[in-house]
Amino acid sequence: MSTRHEPGSPEPGKELLELRKQIDRLDQSLVLLLANRFALTRKVGEIKARAQLESFDPQREAQKLLDIRDACTRHELNPDMMADILAQIMRETVSNHERIKAEIAQSLASG
Repeated sequence: MSTRHEPGSPEPGKELLELRKQIDRLDQSLVLLLANRFALTRKVGEIKARAQLESFDPQREAQKLLDIRDACTRHELNPDMMADILAQIMRETVSNHERIKAEIAQSLASG
């Protein structure tokens, strides 16, 4: 197999560098999106704690996983991979909600 550079096409090194820069920007965007999501879920956790609601909502989680699988199918992404990622995010969210619940309970008990 030849690795020759075709005349008139971009040099592979330059093209790879540009694509990698775009990927790096997307990775940074993913971090920002997750930070924003966790800021919102923190507020949800505070509301749930004050209202004495459960941190884990199995019906909502199941629906979110179905929705993400559907979106993956439409965008030709691996639905199992994305469901695993979202499930991990939701586990972290529930863990955060439990921590918030304990913090609020302690604050109410001491104050």
